[in-house]
Amino acid sequence: EGYLFPETYYFPKGISAEGIIVKMVDQFHAVFTPAWKKRAKTSGLSVHEVVTLASIVEKETGKAEERPLIAAVFLNRLKRGMRLESDPTVIYGVNDFSGNLTRGHLKTPTAYNTYTIKGLPPGPIANPGKASLEAVLYPSKEPYLYFVSKNDGSHHFSETFSEHQAMVRKYQLNQP
Repeated sequence: EGYLFPETYYFPKGISAEGIIVKMVDQFHAVFTPAWKKRAKTSGLSVHEVVTLASIVEKETGKAEERPLIAAVFLNRLKRGMRLESDPTVIYGVNDFSGNLTRGHLKTPTAYNTYTIKGLPPGPIANPGKASLEAVLYPSKEPYLYFVSKNDGSHHFSETFSEHQAMVRKYQLNQP
């Protein structure tokens, strides 16, 4: 997980599963250049940590322009020793997820539950594309620590927990 680069591929009829995997991993290495490896190192992250965080960014938003902001939030939280508290990581760790994330899920410790663990989970939760990898390597410089879905595909970003709570009430609970 994480290294099967999402791309449009053309394969000859009869190619083996191993051949497909090799091509997808080779494409990951073609995209994740030596310059990106150097950038990861200067950022204090291993390639695996970049891929893991980029996979979370990938699952958190479909809006390319928000990816550097989402990455900034997570990197800011990691620097402060805060938990990531990312719903997609919790979902990844749930066997037979029904589509309904519950408070029980958020409280159940798993290696991927970033509500119960500090830092990154042990590995990627998806196969991030170039935009998510780049967002982690070159995040926005914003001081945000929180974000909440506006239920329109975009997010509201906040610096403080009190502002975040107000936005959760507004966008998730439909309260003024």
